[in-house]
Amino acid sequence: MKYKNYVTCLIVAIFCFSCNTQHPKVSSQKSQSTDRPEPNVLLLLTDDLGWQDVKIYDIDEPSPYETPNIDALAKNGVQFWQAYSPAPTCAPSRCAIMSGNHPARAQKTHVVGGAPPTVYARKETQRILDPWYSGRMPENEMTLARVLQQNGYTTGHAGKWHMAINHHAFPQPEDQGFDVTTHDRGVTSPQKPHRLTDFATTDASDPYRLDENGFPFHQNNQDALNFIKDNKQDPFFLYYATFLVHAPIHTRSKALLEKYCEKLGVPFPTDPDHWELEGQNNPYYAAMVEMLDYYVGQVFEYLETTDDPRWPGHKLIENTYIIFTSDNGGMEGHPGEVFTDNYPLDKGKINAKEGGTRVPLLISGPGIKKGVESNVVVNGLDFYPTVLSLLGVEKPKDKHLDGADLSTLLLKDPTDSKLVLDKNGNERTTMMWHFPHASYQSTLRVGDYKFIRNYDYKNNPRKSQFELYKLYTTDKGIAERVDIEEANNLATSYPEKIKEMNAQLTSVLTEMNASYPSYNPYYKGEMEHKETVPTVLSASKTHNKVVFKYKENGAEVVKADLIYTTNGGHRYEEWFKIDAKINTDGTIIANLPKGTTHYVINVIDTHNFLVSYPEMPTIKSLRKTKKKYSDYALSSE
Repeated sequence: MKYKNYVTCLIVAIFCFSCNTQHPKVSSQKSQSTDRPEPNVLLLLTDDLGWQDVKIYDIDEPSPYETPNIDALAKNGVQFWQAYSPAPTCAPSRCAIMSGNHPARAQKTHVVGGAPPTVYARKETQRILDPWYSGRMPENEMTLARVLQQNGYTTGHAGKWHMAINHHAFPQPEDQGFDVTTHDRGVTSPQKPHRLTDFATTDASDPYRLDENGFPFHQNNQDALNFIKDNKQDPFFLYYATFLVHAPIHTRSKALLEKYCEKLGVPFPTDPDHWELEGQNNPYYAAMVEMLDYYVGQVFEYLETTDDPRWPGHKLIENTYIIFTSDNGGMEGHPGEVFTDNYPLDKGKINAKEGGTRVPLLISGPGIKKGVESNVVVNGLDFYPTVLSLLGVEKPKDKHLDGADLSTLLLKDPTDSKLVLDKNGNERTTMMWHFPHASYQSTLRVGDYKFIRNYDYKNNPRKSQFELYKLYTTDKGIAERVDIEEANNLATSYPEKIKEMNAQLTSVLTEMNASYPSYNPYYKGEMEHKETVPTVLSASKTHNKVVFKYKENGAEVVKADLIYTTNGGHRYEEWFKIDAKINTDGTIIANLPKGTTHYVINVIDTHNFLVSYPEMPTIKSLRKTKKKYSDYALSSE
């Protein structure tokens, strides 16, 4: 069976309008035969939209979800069947897309972050510990928005942010290069008291009043439309980050809920707290997908029907690049609730297998061929360099970008993978994901093969250290489907390939200075070398210098990290990491950064066990007691 263009729904909407002489900094790809102004950019990033949630990505079993507006967008540009998000969860993908930095390089590999490593619930039952990872992008990151802002663009953000330790914590969009920002959740605000109540009505006083087509008013989408309406007289960059289709799974449209109950052949729900029917059979979720399609369709329609004030005789859409994608693979559900199904891809959000990282991706705009389906492997990290190239904006000096420029591919031949080049100018054939959380994996794709390294494999009968899958057989741009299900592990059949790809993965992760998970010394199950874990005995401080004394109990101490905070006790208490020096006399020395209020030392031994001093409480106990890590850490006062 030929693989009829598989991919991830990376959906970034980039609308390009050329700018006039009032923005002399912008150097556009303006044709000498037209007066085309500088392009506008719309990056449309949906939340948790699965690769098979969009109708045009149907394979095998047809999806019941209706997405006519998104489907129409695909007909106006390129549909990528092998597109990926930078990470299998929200925040690291968003930071990577906006900063151009791989999550492993940025030390931003999961949501939230910025805390000392510890277990979630019970110390004796959790085998492995997440590494420290950042809670956000650096506050002065040269984001895509900042670059465009410095080059004459009006920059706007509408919707979800989640690039800080909390939705509302510093830094916010206005701190990262956005002129305008709005955050209203609109129809995704929870219904009260539960999702079988509080449906939208036609009442004039209803904040979610149904429109002429029966859809609830959605402020998030209206904010995106307002930005375009208010700024179409100048070149603009709009980052429209939808809250749809993220949990909580509910719909304010009772008519849509009834429609999908009938279409799916399921009874109208009576229990507001559960939905456990497997597959793509959740009527709440189905309604959310159609709502998403309807709202973004309003944006597309506005661009198609509105005159471009900077280009008389033309519509806005004519000078607009649209990139539409998702921040990660579909979230298939949680205990008590099935949302959707990424089948035939395995797993979903929070896992680095195909179901967690493949996303829909549609790109359209001036100069891009219409109705093209591409098997070229692309990634959300590619958006930053691609946007700059399409707009004729120079990359900032000394700015590192981990993605590849797709502009030549888009403008010349979207099916020719040789047009996507790596940093050495060769055809890009590799792509890497690092997720040292939850599923504890790093993965590497090289050509048609996918390699998986599992970190939690020791004394674990459910996990092998390595996995290898052949996803396709590709010839002359045509990808024949082999094992996109990742069902046939070839690791034992190809030992040399395993060795080669493992070494290649190590090389990439080392260059990025990636952080890895460690074993929990308090785990009560079988774990070799647990008895040799070192002990931290004491800590003393003189001015900003801290000396920790430790004892080795059979395993050598190979790494020490000072975990510190400068705002201990604050609502958004945030922790950072620096290296500490290990001495042969049984001491570890660290210099406290300026402003440090509290600190902890993490010691890692040669068998990868992590010891914290002082010992940190579980995440669950912190939430229950409403205390902070600083209540248990060492104080610098």
